[in-house]
Amino acid sequence: MADEIQQDGRETVERRAPESDELPEAAVAPRSRWKLQIIWLIPIVAALIGLWLAVSAILQKGPTIEISFKTAEGLEAGKTKLKYKDVDIGVVESVTLAKDLAGVVATAELMKDFKPHLVKDTRFWVVRPRISGGTVSGLSTLLSGAYIGVDVGRGKEITSRFVGAETPPAVRLDTPGTEFILNAENIGSFDAGVPLFYRQIPVGQVVSYELNRDGKGLRIKVFVNKPYDGFVTANTRFWNASGIKLKVDANGVRLDTQSLASVIIGGIAFDNPISESELPAAMKETSFVLFPDRDEAMKNPESDVLKFVMVFDQSVRGLTPGAPVDFRGINIGEVTAIRLSVQEGSGRVLTPVEVSLYPQRLRKLANESEERSSEQRRALLDAMVARGMRAQLRAGNLLTGQLYISVDYVPRPPQAAIAWQANPPEFPTAGGNLQEIQALLASIANKIDKMPLEEIGNNLRKSLGAANTLLARLDREVAPEMRETLGDARKALASVDRMMEPNHALQQDARATLREVQRAAGSLRVLADYLERHPEALLRGKSGEGQ
Repeated sequence: MADEIQQDGRETVERRAPESDELPEAAVAPRSRWKLQIIWLIPIVAALIGLWLAVSAILQKGPTIEISFKTAEGLEAGKTKLKYKDVDIGVVESVTLAKDLAGVVATAELMKDFKPHLVKDTRFWVVRPRISGGTVSGLSTLLSGAYIGVDVGRGKEITSRFVGAETPPAVRLDTPGTEFILNAENIGSFDAGVPLFYRQIPVGQVVSYELNRDGKGLRIKVFVNKPYDGFVTANTRFWNASGIKLKVDANGVRLDTQSLASVIIGGIAFDNPISESELPAAMKETSFVLFPDRDEAMKNPESDVLKFVMVFDQSVRGLTPGAPVDFRGINIGEVTAIRLSVQEGSGRVLTPVEVSLYPQRLRKLANESEERSSEQRRALLDAMVARGMRAQLRAGNLLTGQLYISVDYVPRPPQAAIAWQANPPEFPTAGGNLQEIQALLASIANKIDKMPLEEIGNNLRKSLGAANTLLARLDREVAPEMRETLGDARKALASVDRMMEPNHALQQDARATLREVQRAAGSLRVLADYLERHPEALLRGKSGEGQ
């Protein structure tokens, strides 16, 4: 086709060329090489732009991390986002099974600026609707879907592999406050996230708990928010405030609770003893003992303790460890242990009760500043026992049957003394009121048992038979006469009723008699008036002449 165009062109030139014998020579222009080079620059520039875009994308690409979870619930590649304080900082690119099939691995790409915060103690968890510690969280994910929450750590070591938590952290790492350790025998009824109370105000929460290495106790981490952590000192007392505390003892029935939330989900409370002076705030991770209730927690430690054993020859049902020991209504100690003892040979069963007495309490009440020596204390106790001081079981609450030990003087007790050589020393005892009542009831029962109840029953049966016979005879003989008597009485009453009628002659005569009596009374009144005016008439007569 090009040849045809070229041939047509020559023909056209030949037709237009002037009729001349000489033809002009064509000037051949040299071909330019720059056009060829410019054409090749276009793909080079495009390649450079692509390379720049690729390098820019690589430079702008954020860090890629791997997070291990037990399950992939709520995770979806390309959709599940990572959020820090509700700000999107990344997205999950893929979710695969772990090599050991024990869980899943979520690979996520984060913002470039977030790389310095990917330290070793940074925490990740899946945010979904859940109820924990009495609060509901993650409700927004019902519409937007689950996402991975992030809590930035405080460490320095950068890493790209993390182990995700199955539950959200109870306290964020950037929350101001202090963490403390509580040692307890059991977990009770509370869980991680339950509130921590100070004077019934929620000021923190339980972070976590775990068994001790020996398995004999629990180690509980609690977090107290600022500024309330300043109230926690070395002498602060913590106790379990979960549910409702119903305590039945010798003092009666007591009901105690912190708040409605603690009744439902449990909780821990703390406070400082009133007598304690101001102390500096406790350091981070200071260990405390978790007491079972407030009474145990706030009990003042006794520095002066006298241990005794009191042996009772009676039932101690209703006496429990912790029961009070009092002297004339003043609590001077408590029961620490209750045991059984069998005497060799006789087989007699006794009940030794170990008690702790606190002389310091009596010394404070007596305003004694000086502490007695051991010899003086023994001499005083020996003198008191010689005068009749004994330990007795008393009923503290008749409704619950709780017992306590009363140390007081007993009238005419048998001779006894404190056995100081025993360990612990044995304090003499006496029968209590309950034992006396039981003995009296037993004596009454014995007397009743000795009574000829069978003979008394036979005599009573005979007496009842005779009474029945007499009643039957009275019914046969006396009843007819009683009926006649009642008939006569009715007739008499009817006659009296007729006599009381207005038109009856008796009524008319009675009215006439009353009128005569009235006239006579009038005459007597006139005579009395006359005599009052003329008393001489009694001697002279009415005319005034002497007789």
